[in-house]
Amino acid sequence: MDMLTLSHVAKHFGEKQVLNDVCLHVPEHTVFGFVGQNGAGKTTSMKLILGLLACDSGEIEVNGMPVRYGNTATNRFIGYLPDVPEFYSFMTPREYLRFCGEITGMPTKEIKNRSQELLELVGLAEEKRRIKGFSRGMKQRLGIAQALLNRPKLLICDEPTSALDPVGRKELLDILVEAKEQTTVLFSTHILSDVERICDELAFLHDGKIAVQGTMEEVRKIRKATGTELEMEDRQGIEKLRRAFPFLKLIGSHRLLLENPEQLPDILHFLADKKMPVLRIERREPTLEDLFMEVIGK
Repeated sequence: MDMLTLSHVAKHFGEKQVLNDVCLHVPEHTVFGFVGQNGAGKTTSMKLILGLLACDSGEIEVNGMPVRYGNTATNRFIGYLPDVPEFYSFMTPREYLRFCGEITGMPTKEIKNRSQELLELVGLAEEKRRIKGFSRGMKQRLGIAQALLNRPKLLICDEPTSALDPVGRKELLDILVEAKEQTTVLFSTHILSDVERICDELAFLHDGKIAVQGTMEEVRKIRKATGTELEMEDRQGIEKLRRAFPFLKLIGSHRLLLENPEQLPDILHFLADKKMPVLRIERREPTLEDLFMEVIGK
């Protein structure tokens, strides 16, 4: 079953068309990467899903129910983590989760048990400090706990790792992978390495349209291997190869790139004849970055 579907969704702001005939489907219990450049329309899409903006045309469904602009009933299925979550800084994490649970009508015992469970999940179970003393990464982790408090069927994360350091990003991504057991994660980002690490499926949004969509395996197959890397033991070997085969591209002090695989046998014969030591010959697999740059025409 698809937890989220967008069918032929369009959105204008004045004369600017932000989204144009967007069709998207997000299966249950997946981490779905929603990828696009800054300004591609990702945040606008999130606001439409949350009913904070009205579609000009098209339909959006969450858990099989239509999203309606305004006070939409589908938001009871959704947890939301913005790129910069805000908190009452004078509270501790546990106090903040209790406050959120009380205003949504959760029973006191359930708030206590669920808060403990989530604070353990995000690594804040022993944290007694006020939120005002938290780092950006700690606030993002608390934001995930708050978003999961009411056991949502869909967790929307809008650029959650964009301003985190490498350690904070790793911690957050690990949490999202664990959260997949409880919910479906829609992960909006422009950081392609994060998508490759945790996402089951993804879609590229470009110029207001979905340019590519599928599982990670399907998307990688769209673009063939980008060449073969040769790593030599010394700089002399690099220079000999480049003199014999000028089409080889230097991509490092000891590495060369061969783009045409039909020329590889000739190079291998040359290496064998000259008895040149080689550290590595490896097919270069396409990356999401390669495909994304192709999609946006760079």
